[in-house]
Amino acid sequence: MQWIFWLIAIILSLGAGYLVYRADKRRAIPHPWITSLLRSLVVFFTLLLILVPTIIISKNAVEQPIVLFLQDNSYSISGALGKDSATYRKNAEGLLQRLSGKYKVVTWAFGSRVQNDSLFEYHQPATDISAVLARAQEFFGMQNLGAVILATDGRYNQGANPLYQQLSAHSALYTVALGDSAMQQDMRITRAYANKVVTVNSSFEVRADIVAERCMGYNNSVSISEGGATLSSVPMSVNSDKNDRGISFTIKATSAGLHHYIIKVPEASGEKNTVNNRKDIFVEVVDEKKNILIASGAPHPDVNAIKEALSGVESYKVTVCNTENFPASLGGYDVIILHGLPSLRADIAPRVLAAKKPVWLIVGAQPAGAQGANSLSAITHATMSPAQVHNVSAAYRSSFNAFTLPATIQSVTDKMPPLSVGVGNIQAGPGGNILFAQSTPGDAALPLWLLQQGTIPSAILFGEGLWRWRLYEFKNFNDHNVIDECIRQTVSFLAANSNEKPFSVTMPKYVWSDQEAVSMNAYLLNSNNEQVNAPDVQVTISDTTGRKQNFSFERSGSAYSLNIGVWASGTYTYAASTTYNDKHLSATGSFVVERMPLELMETGADYAMLYSLARKYNGGFVPASGIASLYDSIIRNDRVKPLIVTTTETVPLVDRKFYFFLILLIAVAEWLLRKYWLAQ
Repeated sequence: MQWIFWLIAIILSLGAGYLVYRADKRRAIPHPWITSLLRSLVVFFTLLLILVPTIIISKNAVEQPIVLFLQDNSYSISGALGKDSATYRKNAEGLLQRLSGKYKVVTWAFGSRVQNDSLFEYHQPATDISAVLARAQEFFGMQNLGAVILATDGRYNQGANPLYQQLSAHSALYTVALGDSAMQQDMRITRAYANKVVTVNSSFEVRADIVAERCMGYNNSVSISEGGATLSSVPMSVNSDKNDRGISFTIKATSAGLHHYIIKVPEASGEKNTVNNRKDIFVEVVDEKKNILIASGAPHPDVNAIKEALSGVESYKVTVCNTENFPASLGGYDVIILHGLPSLRADIAPRVLAAKKPVWLIVGAQPAGAQGANSLSAITHATMSPAQVHNVSAAYRSSFNAFTLPATIQSVTDKMPPLSVGVGNIQAGPGGNILFAQSTPGDAALPLWLLQQGTIPSAILFGEGLWRWRLYEFKNFNDHNVIDECIRQTVSFLAANSNEKPFSVTMPKYVWSDQEAVSMNAYLLNSNNEQVNAPDVQVTISDTTGRKQNFSFERSGSAYSLNIGVWASGTYTYAASTTYNDKHLSATGSFVVERMPLELMETGADYAMLYSLARKYNGGFVPASGIASLYDSIIRNDRVKPLIVTTTETVPLVDRKFYFFLILLIAVAEWLLRKYWLAQ
């Protein structure tokens, strides 16, 4: 519409110029067309300030395509290239130099993290291909990313399978295979499985997945041992170059405590890589089961989801009931989980309050859900107002510290569907620990999954839909580990105060890497079964040589915590002690720090994966020796081309001082000319 105002300004300025021309003609001014032109310009520029106060200026710029070079900088690449390392580096740098003449070249080194320097040093301890591809898409998503060159052996040991990663990038992906695709002779334990907690005098299963490559004719026994004594062994024979099988052991839990088991596969003749022939696992044997009650106001898939998550914990005895068969007495239960209860039809609040048991309250998506939940505020220390049922997405709180969750908790949470929530404003008591917050705009500070430590610990989930979370995690990650762990750890948090031991020390896990800091927690209970941390707690950590180091726990909330940093690989024992009410209390245990060279867990290059990845994203695949040929492939790719980017800028005339000086200059010029000619 601006052209209309421009047209009006032109017509009016021409009209003003014509009137001046006629008047100056009558006055016999020598050159009336000059004063007429100057007057037209003054009127035109002045009208623009009124009719068109801003001018839109369009600018075109040519954006050269970006070629992103991703170099795998992990330990395995040094071994994969071997004596060809210098030749490969020379060829890669030559390719980048040729490409930089036509394109904007960006280089990243990646492994467990992304670097902008140290491109060919091969020192990172792990490989995460999916993470670097996702970061490339995020970083260059709005730019002209023409091609990505991925130089790697295709062996990833962190993150997701890049083949199943859904990227929206429109750039071509070229893969450079580093290393030999031929299988190396290797016997390895890829994974070990066992329940974390079992009951005393029960038999439990320990399973291990074993892969044998180029070990045809291997005949030996896989063993599991504790304290140097072999508990069981299973014969294993390999009759092919590629063999994958599972081994199962049945162990009898004869004594309570934390037990350290070691699974070993004897090395094959001529096998060079033996670091992956061993797995350590820890199993806690308890002398009693915790009774867990799950009560629901109506049948709901969330109840079955919670039951399935707890079914793998042998130390739990789970009972499911509804309002019709709700127990008259709750004294025999250690934790009570209420789904959609209390309700208007089932006022069980007096019995729950009288039992003084830890409660996990899952607020149903019904209008009366908030009212029923408020009736238990004496335990939960939280109140809420009812609201229309609405969907709320979860946002993981990185500051959460009540217990340790899998490292993938953030990526799993991002994939979860919203929960159905029927509450509005939430008033949580002091000291609440938020696992998930509401990510709905305006409600970012409201909790969605809340844990409260007090005389009677409690937890609240302000919505329903856990069953969908389990389904979505399996859909995206092929397991339920993270969501099930959230459920198990919440119940474990609630059951902790029913522990008869007044002093205990726990660790988030008992097998650590030599690349991560080791941490532990301590809990002290008073006669009312309340957590206290008034006295000091010391711990002595000893290695297998007898060398000891002493530490003091730090107070954290009503408990204790300690971070002892990174330790060398080995087996360690700890002995913690404190004095409370003139009683000496102690707790002992052990943990293992493994030298986990993830890059040596699998050897050789995965050409098939790299070829499929290049094909998926319309690129090309070459071995390391053919990296120079990528120049011609990229040059011929029609998708790698410059883009013309048009930018518009709105220029307000009132902010341009020169514009006013221009009008003043033209007006003064007209006045001076008129004075001069009339004076003659």
